[in-house]
Amino acid sequence: MDNTRRFSSPGELKAALGTEQYIASDEIATIMYLSQELGKPLLTEGPAGVGKTELAKAIAQATCRELIRLQCYEGLDETKALYEWEYAKQLLYTQLLRDKLHETLSGTDNLSAAADRLADEEDVFFSMRFLLQRPLLKAILSEQPTVLLIDEIDRSDAEFEAFLLEVLSDFQVSVPELGTLAAVHRPLVVLTSNNTRELSEALKRRCLYLFIDYPSIEQEMAVVRLKVPELNAKLARQAVELVQSLRSMDLRKSPSISETLDWAKALVALNARHLDIPMLETTLSILLKHESDLQRAKRWMQRPSGNTRPGEDFDTRPSRWRN
Repeated sequence: MDNTRRFSSPGELKAALGTEQYIASDEIATIMYLSQELGKPLLTEGPAGVGKTELAKAIAQATCRELIRLQCYEGLDETKALYEWEYAKQLLYTQLLRDKLHETLSGTDNLSAAADRLADEEDVFFSMRFLLQRPLLKAILSEQPTVLLIDEIDRSDAEFEAFLLEVLSDFQVSVPELGTLAAVHRPLVVLTSNNTRELSEALKRRCLYLFIDYPSIEQEMAVVRLKVPELNAKLARQAVELVQSLRSMDLRKSPSISETLDWAKALVALNARHLDIPMLETTLSILLKHESDLQRAKRWMQRPSGNTRPGEDFDTRPSRWRN
């Protein structure tokens, strides 16, 4: 029985995402709604850690669909993404059925006749019983509607991207031993990219496009208040303002939303009541993951304009951190 949920408007979808603790902008809700209505894959691009993967997880929960995830990486090929035969299992069955095979081949006079008779039985060993379904085929053959998350497509090779185009066009695959396998239900597809390489125009044409950037102060505040409600409002705003200021610097890696949340949880664990320089110096590595970024940020904190007495709140206004 299909228990999945569809939405009648972007506003309804936005509210449903909110119940899954995903704060979506009107643009995100609208494009996600259109992806559902038009049956087109959604390509989301943006910096790492801005909630692209979380969007796929949230829409799966909101629509009551199973989430099937294909994590892309360099060298990924269709065997790892689509299917492969379980040869070890086939061999085990061959050994277990050795006596039956002996009966099947009895009475043959030569190797050619034995091979012909064995060929009549080969469908037993090349059936769904021995087909190991990888994420793409699993999404196609699922008896229930699914959300197919193709995560970090930009990390895969151009050859795999070309193969993916065929799958996304028809949602069917050809298995030589079994024939053509078509989708039982067309998956809701979300692709994510961190912009590490330019994706092909052909892929972009087949998708709706959504760029997700770092959130505004108010949007990030809302996320922190939702995810870490035990952090007091004043400290939450100071923390978010500082993170936003860090992102305005020329860093190797700007802090993501997930790192903001990690820092907020750390402040709660440390029973922090305010942001002072000692607190910042001992916890800044939760936000910044490169030594050069840490040293740059600490030098800014040590500038005369940022002098703060122990126990006094640190000035997190953006102007403090900009060149």
